[in-house]
Amino acid sequence: MNNFPFANQITIPEALKRAYAHWNAGQAPMAEQLARQVLQMAPYQPDALHLLGLMAHAYGKPDLALDYLRRACAATTASASYCSNLAEVCRQQGLLTEAEKAARRAVAQDPNLIAGWTNLGIILQESGKLDASLECLQRVCALQPANPEIHNNLGNTYKLLNQLDAAQASYRQALALHPNYPEAHSNLAFLLCDLGRFDEAAVAAEMAIELNPHLADAYLNLAEIEISRLRYVDALRHLNALMAFAPQHPGALAARAQVLIKTERPQDALACARQAVSVAPDNARAHNTLGRALQALDQHEQALNSFDQAAALPGTVTEEAMTARALLLLEMGDKEAAIAAFDRTLAQFPESIRVTMARVDTKTYRADDPDIALMEAALTHAIKPTLNDQMGLHFALGKAYLDSANSERAFYHLDRGNAIKRDVVVYDAEKTGQWMRQIAATFTPELMDKFRRAGAASDRPVFIVGMPRSGTTLVEQILASHADIFGAGELSALRFAVDGVGSFPDDVARWGAEDFARVGRAYLSRVDDLAPHALRLVDKMPANFLYAGLIPLVLSGARIIHCRRDAVDTCLSCYSKHFAGEQLFSYRQDELGVFYRDYQFLMESLREVLPQDRFIEVDYEDVVDDLEAQARRLIAFVGLPWDDACLDFHKTSRVVRTASVSQVRQPIYTTSKGRWRRHAAYLGPLLSALGIDQSSLDKAEPA
Repeated sequence: MNNFPFANQITIPEALKRAYAHWNAGQAPMAEQLARQVLQMAPYQPDALHLLGLMAHAYGKPDLALDYLRRACAATTASASYCSNLAEVCRQQGLLTEAEKAARRAVAQDPNLIAGWTNLGIILQESGKLDASLECLQRVCALQPANPEIHNNLGNTYKLLNQLDAAQASYRQALALHPNYPEAHSNLAFLLCDLGRFDEAAVAAEMAIELNPHLADAYLNLAEIEISRLRYVDALRHLNALMAFAPQHPGALAARAQVLIKTERPQDALACARQAVSVAPDNARAHNTLGRALQALDQHEQALNSFDQAAALPGTVTEEAMTARALLLLEMGDKEAAIAAFDRTLAQFPESIRVTMARVDTKTYRADDPDIALMEAALTHAIKPTLNDQMGLHFALGKAYLDSANSERAFYHLDRGNAIKRDVVVYDAEKTGQWMRQIAATFTPELMDKFRRAGAASDRPVFIVGMPRSGTTLVEQILASHADIFGAGELSALRFAVDGVGSFPDDVARWGAEDFARVGRAYLSRVDDLAPHALRLVDKMPANFLYAGLIPLVLSGARIIHCRRDAVDTCLSCYSKHFAGEQLFSYRQDELGVFYRDYQFLMESLREVLPQDRFIEVDYEDVVDDLEAQARRLIAFVGLPWDDACLDFHKTSRVVRTASVSQVRQPIYTTSKGRWRRHAAYLGPLLSALGIDQSSLDKAEPA
């Protein structure tokens, strides 16, 4: 039917012509009225459906837009541009499989459709089909070399392919063609962040926001820059600014959840991640973030399911999600399953550098291990990895060469990996030392005596403190093997409880009994729900040595176990480990040695004032030499009957989320005792900072 039953009896083609003219002139109500009148006469008319789809999309009604565009493209007479538009709306909704199908139909119908090839290239890019994406976008670039948007899109694919030089060239070409192009500024910011050029990256992201205050990606990139600089408060500020105008943005919700995980607010992170998945159920990154939040809350099976969902969905996070799943299995103590998971990931992503780095703790390297050659080649390849990946490669190769007894190559890489990390963090060794001396001066015998009964009464908490890599995880594993003891891992509950009351240690001298009790109650409120039936709860946060003087005053029944280990072995182990958390003092040998001596001074001071019945010190070397005697001593100290399972600690099934994840799954071994002597020639700055005379090493005993 070609005519309207209205005055003037205009034809359907004429009505459609007028409708599109009204829409292009900004007269949406008239355009919508005419389009709906067309559909009254011809319910499947594709041009009217397409126009209503465009209007729904413009007015923020994506589901309605999809419905109209799908119906428009169902017609055999639908134009290629309609299919291209459907593809773009599907992409924006995360429906990448449908989007690719629509885009391929568009370019099949019209091989010269620039928008169709562009959309297909971007869809393939987001689907992780990067070589195909590159082919599409290079084709478009050849057809329209003066189009800045095409250079920007091409840069995005180059970046995902880790061809960072080519990506940067594409972004800069886009900006040369269009200096005020906000998306190109934003993407350049993200690239510069990967290169470790954080100040330049922040300037580029801020420029993008100035040009387009509603450009969501620019806020996300600015947040990522601040996360890379460990400035989590600033990252949340940028995400809050984004969510002020886009409260349901899935990328913002996922990024916020990641920051909350890093700042140890896992319950808040979980709520945020669940919201991201609810808003975008087909978004792989949202599911991956949900997996990390669940992992942080020890909900392991649910976390594995989320990683599986993320890996199964189209997108560019498949490798990341599969790797995260393998690492979680390693934490859970299922090494065989973890190795199999890494192998599956490598089968799907052959010669993946990130997977090769991630599985470093699953193996002991020999000199001829092919992974070593693969990682060395990645560092010398013309296409450089991102700065984070370069750092990870250096640490992984450092470990591999230490395993294979090649000290020279090990420290070549460890020095470079640590230097990259040190350039990112802000750390003042002198101020840190002053702070520890202030802590030591605060906890006087008079203060300890005055408030020794002030704290919350509970004999459930057991604190393991000391330097990282000093045997804290081993001692926790021995204790946690007891039927009545729960190993809670590294908790920040005490730090949060203290921060909630005032500045530490400045305010301690002004506290009264109620202040100490309030900190104790705040701590207990954070841990009471963890294994409530266990008679003892082990909090293995090594850095709690800073609060060792405070613990008896806030928790009058708590016990403290101070783990000690040879000073140089401890520091070498810190220097050679790529920690998941931030150990700001460990990225320069001299600063590491100074920190150790400051820690040593603090513990020597606190040893004089801590209650003898609630404080013991355990030497790693003694545990290695006589496991049973030290295990029995530990169990007696926490006031429980002996349990033979403590001697088979390596068989205990529990999650271990520390740098010692692999070691505590093995029986006691002695190879780590005094291992620093094999590498003494490369430890000059550390030995000097520790006050060890290098000229007499052959005569000296371990420090």
